[in-house]
Amino acid sequence: MIPVDVAAAFFATAILLGLAPGPDNIFVLTQSALRGPRAGVLVTLGLCTGLVVHTLLVAFGVAAVFAASDLAFTVLKLAGAAYLLYLAWQAFRAPAESIRLGSAAGPGGWALYRRGIVMNVTNPKVSIFFLAFLPQFADPARGPLGVQMMLLGALFMLATLLVFGGVALLAGAIGARLGGSARAQRVMNRVAGTVFALLALKLATTSR
Repeated sequence: MIPVDVAAAFFATAILLGLAPGPDNIFVLTQSALRGPRAGVLVTLGLCTGLVVHTLLVAFGVAAVFAASDLAFTVLKLAGAAYLLYLAWQAFRAPAESIRLGSAAGPGGWALYRRGIVMNVTNPKVSIFFLAFLPQFADPARGPLGVQMMLLGALFMLATLLVFGGVALLAGAIGARLGGSARAQRVMNRVAGTVFALLALKLATTSR
């Protein structure tokens, strides 16, 4: 069992990490601004589902493979970069009508949720981060380390849900004010496409 003070310190740290600008919260922000807070929340749920995968990888030691293998790390990051470039291409070619808030022409709930999962799972740095971060708050004297890792991962997911959910609501409110303007929609779409392309470049050129 993890002591309350250790859990509280871990949760506070996770909140601060969630607030720091990064690919995931920028991804939530752009989707929320384009398609409303519901889209951002769905992407956030997808990202949190991806964190389940990373938590299990760390709990069972598989993340160590990605930390040690250049090939595994490179293949996964390039897959993530390719997916982000695909999203950038979609954003650049989409007409203003297809990004109206609440429009049926945009991606559905499952597609948005899936985007969050793919975005998170294909970033090998998350697994490596978890591999370095979670053990600092675990202690073999408290019981099985795998169980502690899963509990810490659940706390991290809760912090992510709260922070990114707040980002989604705020960005969605701002996007709603601009949603009635076709020109603003086109600008938002171009900005989103640029952000996705830059995130792809960052991921493709990242090192361990």
